[in-house]
Amino acid sequence: ILAIGITVLTTICLLANLSVKNKQSTDPLFYASFNDRKNTAHGIMMSFWDGVLHYGLLLVMVHRMTAGKPFRSLALVWAGSMMASQIVLITGIVVGKYGKNLLPAFWRNAPSLFLTIWAAAKLFNRPRELSIIPADKVEVEQKKALLFRPTDLLLTLGLIGSIIFTAFRGVVVLECSLDFCFTYIFQYEPYMKDSVGFPKVTMLVFLFYVLPLLMACVYGLHTPGCTWMLDWTLVLAGAVAQMQWTHLGSSVHSRTPFTYRIPRDEWRQVVTLNLLYTAVPVLLAVRCYMDQTFFMKSVPQEQASNGKKKN
Repeated sequence: ILAIGITVLTTICLLANLSVKNKQSTDPLFYASFNDRKNTAHGIMMSFWDGVLHYGLLLVMVHRMTAGKPFRSLALVWAGSMMASQIVLITGIVVGKYGKNLLPAFWRNAPSLFLTIWAAAKLFNRPRELSIIPADKVEVEQKKALLFRPTDLLLTLGLIGSIIFTAFRGVVVLECSLDFCFTYIFQYEPYMKDSVGFPKVTMLVFLFYVLPLLMACVYGLHTPGCTWMLDWTLVLAGAVAQMQWTHLGSSVHSRTPFTYRIPRDEWRQVVTLNLLYTAVPVLLAVRCYMDQTFFMKSVPQEQASNGKKKN
């Protein structure tokens, strides 16, 4: 992970140097040139997230590496957040009003995306950070129906609500002609109409990538032994948190035109709904990480009995 960060930083610095090489600097010591998309509300909110959360996660991961402690779970959260950030940024530039700057944007951000995907693939191939749980405890927990697991039941209901909300906003951003879709985009989240392209791409990423994962998580909470939940819930939490941060922050930011901001009368409802939507995958990831019993592979009865006899 550290090598990836150094490589990406070096590449960005070289590209930035080449892009301003033939331009006279107004300040010989501290001179920076920001492109238009970085001055948008989305670019500012993304920069805050990069500078605080991504940087903080990298520091913690480096510390855990040097201390010989496991870091895979944190790295999966970082990978999900980074991939979501770069996918929305690059695609938003292509479809939005900054499409003329496609080439420099691609060369500046594509290395981050490709290296993050490569890092995520490497992380998935590393051994999971599994807790040591007795086989009989796993068996007892996995025999419980969903109704007898109140935390999982509440999370399932939250996931179903998130699925409905994700599908609804995806339909709205695709210019659904129904009255309630028209009402929502004009009276509740007009930012989705902004020509910068980022909000539309964000909703489409939710629709085509996050929605299937949410549905898979409902299945994983109902079916015992789905060990993939321990990984993918972390990736999902990082991606949703990052996209919701930039989307919700941009919806209220002063750089967003006033007509595209959340209306003052509906501000509380929209913000609350979006925060609840963000909380569901985050709480799910915490639940899976803290209590892995239900998601462990079940041990055959004969093997468990033999293990007890040997002990």
